[in-house]
Amino acid sequence: MKIAVVGATGLVGGEILKVLEERNFPVTELLAVASERSVGKEVTFKGKQIKVIGFEDAIAAKPEIAIFSAGGSTSLALAPKFAEAGITVVDNSSAWRMDPTKKLVVPEINAVELTKEDKIIANPNCSTIQMVVVLNPLHKKYKIKRVVVSTYQSVTGTGKAAVDQLFSERAGDHSKDKVYPHQIDLNVLPHIDMFLDNGYTKEEMKMTNETKKIMSDDSIAVTATTVRIPTIGGHSEAVNIEFENEFDLEEVRQILSETEGVIVQDDPKNALYPMPLTAHGKDETFVGRIRRDESQPKTLNLWIVADNLRKGAATNAVQIAEFLAKHDLVGVAAEA
Repeated sequence: MKIAVVGATGLVGGEILKVLEERNFPVTELLAVASERSVGKEVTFKGKQIKVIGFEDAIAAKPEIAIFSAGGSTSLALAPKFAEAGITVVDNSSAWRMDPTKKLVVPEINAVELTKEDKIIANPNCSTIQMVVVLNPLHKKYKIKRVVVSTYQSVTGTGKAAVDQLFSERAGDHSKDKVYPHQIDLNVLPHIDMFLDNGYTKEEMKMTNETKKIMSDDSIAVTATTVRIPTIGGHSEAVNIEFENEFDLEEVRQILSETEGVIVQDDPKNALYPMPLTAHGKDETFVGRIRRDESQPKTLNLWIVADNLRKGAATNAVQIAEFLAKHDLVGVAAEA
């Protein structure tokens, strides 16, 4: 299968190439695609150097699938052009997520809804993905009423420039351009994306709205506080879940341990719980600190960690592509 990676020179684009290789995706030809300023550069895939091409050349090459990780404005402008050429787009940006005509997919939850007619498929926000992978099986069993989530998000979620800012500050160099409005090293910023009129940030509202769409249930109440911290390796979340029905803690652990893509790390007496350091480079979502909220009935506390560049972005997108390939849901690219 001919695959295009649009935004191949970026942080997530590089992870997509890595994940395609690690998961042995059946790539017959890999097209590395980026903006004009990156055309002619090279990326590495399966030990080979591949020259970066521009958008028009990529469309002309007619790949079956194009995995986009090039930002919202690029996706809004170019994804429809790829789709018109018969190419199935899996998009990592926020551009299409809440479009009612586009599906928002976490493969473990709702890939079965995909059809050959879906030519632009949205990949959810990284912090939403890791949360809903854990919430979904519990919702099926106990029915979720309300979720309160606080996130602790890695600088890798902002991109390479943010990682550079963190390590420059750590080295004592504060002269470089800042991605964040404040120092990030030795600091915590309760500010991810722009603030909206309701006092929440766009990131917080993404978690609210995307959760309902992915889980196909508008009755789930979600409130979020999203926070940037000076780590790399993954996002962490403290999640408080109120259910309609009573639950048993051991049954919760059993359900989660049997959930595809979830690994339970819950042995606090031996200091075993999920951390970004140990989630880094992994495709799974890790859950621990599983305990009853003693302040109100039918309420559970969890701690969830996943590598935001992997399951939160690249891996989820590649898993969507795998589902499309396995179920023959990509049409033959349209003739010019």
